[in-house]
Amino acid sequence: MSHHTRIEHLGKPRVLIIGGGFAGIELAKSLRDVDVQVVLVDRQNYHTFQPLLYQVATAGVEADSIIHPFRKIFNGQDNFYFRMAEVEFIDTANRVVETSIGLIEYDYLVMATGATSNFFGDRAMEEKAISMKSLDDALTLRNTILKNFEQALQIEDDEQLNSLMDYVIVGGGATGVELAGALSELRKHVLPKDYRELNFKEMDIHLIQSGPALLKGMSAEASEKALKFLEDFGVNVWLNRRVKSYDGCTVTLDTGETLITRTLIWAAGVSGAPIKGIQKESILRGDRLKVDIYNRVSGYDNIFAIGDIAAMITEEYPFGHPMLAQPAIQQGEQLGKNLCNIFSGKPLEAFTYDDKGSMATVGRNRAVADLKIFKKEYKTQGFLAWLIWMFIHLISVVGFRNRLVVTVNWLWSYFTYDTGNRLIVGNKQENIPVEETISHKAVV
Repeated sequence: MSHHTRIEHLGKPRVLIIGGGFAGIELAKSLRDVDVQVVLVDRQNYHTFQPLLYQVATAGVEADSIIHPFRKIFNGQDNFYFRMAEVEFIDTANRVVETSIGLIEYDYLVMATGATSNFFGDRAMEEKAISMKSLDDALTLRNTILKNFEQALQIEDDEQLNSLMDYVIVGGGATGVELAGALSELRKHVLPKDYRELNFKEMDIHLIQSGPALLKGMSAEASEKALKFLEDFGVNVWLNRRVKSYDGCTVTLDTGETLITRTLIWAAGVSGAPIKGIQKESILRGDRLKVDIYNRVSGYDNIFAIGDIAAMITEEYPFGHPMLAQPAIQQGEQLGKNLCNIFSGKPLEAFTYDDKGSMATVGRNRAVADLKIFKKEYKTQGFLAWLIWMFIHLISVVGFRNRLVVTVNWLWSYFTYDTGNRLIVGNKQENIPVEETISHKAVV
């Protein structure tokens, strides 16, 4: 497509941001009062609050309460322009980006494309597993879980029944731990009321972690406590195991052990999501872009990368910063300041990451938190950590209405032991067994 996208030229420097995740949003906000034109391109017209995707997947909160339209976020920002498009190629020589709706010129380009699930080259896994990176993924998983139980009601064969009622989660990071905890809460409090004819002692939840501990990157106390909480909840945690293969029904581990499930949730690895046109020398292992201390992509003067896609290699972070919301937000903010420095001819300021700590929730009244306040470390597990987790996630959700809806959902499920969003909507689902696999047709 060779025509230019209709975005008026204002005779000001144009900062083109690709991706409206935490990093892209923060950068666009930080340029609010600057004399530039800010253009944001994203394939969706909304920002997704990714840390709560697992709650959408397990029917804890409504899907639309963790997303917020870009146009609404930037309602009062006159220098902001949004286009919904897929970016296909970057012509760095001519400072033009090719998108699904046409060409967009830029003076400064910022890659904030985030990360995508990394299946380490396993095509079959990619086809059959469910990831947890987007709202679509979360809705797919929610539909799949609920449809599995609807189908289980019609099945007599034990192995078939187990394959529908058992869940395997690959990856013992925050997403995997949070999903395992949420599924075990559904198993205990919610599903037995909905599906009285099924025996939920048959529902197994497996969490597979390749290393010796859960929540890599958090303190030993946090990972041990998370393991204990999950075991208390009846989750089967498999440490030091890797998934070798999955054929849609049988999960084979590198130890030769096998598990049967129709639903494998992939929360194991992520890699950057670079776009064609960036020179190969600038792309590091894990498909992240090599950036300097100012978030400039190596080999370019006017191309920057922030958030998960950016790998700033330092002594402290030999593999780049952790792929989390905090580094992304801080890099977005810092790059905003540095772009202002460029426009006014001032020297750039190096990015330094202010690590505020990390946390994960395992379920009702149980979470683990490693906090850093004024350079001091505080570790807490259990009810207090859970309250802190709730508070921090609540104030981070974009939009007052969304915060209100999430609060109401959380309070409702806390006091009633119920999740109100058990809806099978649309046809997003995975691994639906073919008719022949059902041992008998239902006779109603």
